[in-house]
Amino acid sequence: MTVFYLARKDSDGDKGDGGSGPGSRVGFTVGKVLGGAVVRNRMKRRLREAVRLHGPIKASVDVVINPKKSMLTTRFGDLQKEVGRAFDVIAKAGPKKSPVNS
Repeated sequence: MTVFYLARKDSDGDKGDGGSGPGSRVGFTVGKVLGGAVVRNRMKRRLREAVRLHGPIKASVDVVINPKKSMLTTRFGDLQKEVGRAFDVIAKAGPKKSPVNS
């Protein structure tokens, strides 16, 4: 999978902008080339659970995870480790834009 991130400025108040306050936001891009709707939804469910189990990133950052087709056959424990490793890199790197390949 490839992980992209971009640091955000902390927002002090609720400005009606959809919850862009402090903390991390994680999104997933799973294209049609990876399979049908059932397969893509399964990939997103597995990624969501791996992110949920890892816990939040301590920085205000937007993260986008782009899985590869090999994720379909990857054991869930290995997927959790890869998500954790990517989030650790993001937390240590600080406020800059960079892809994290794993």
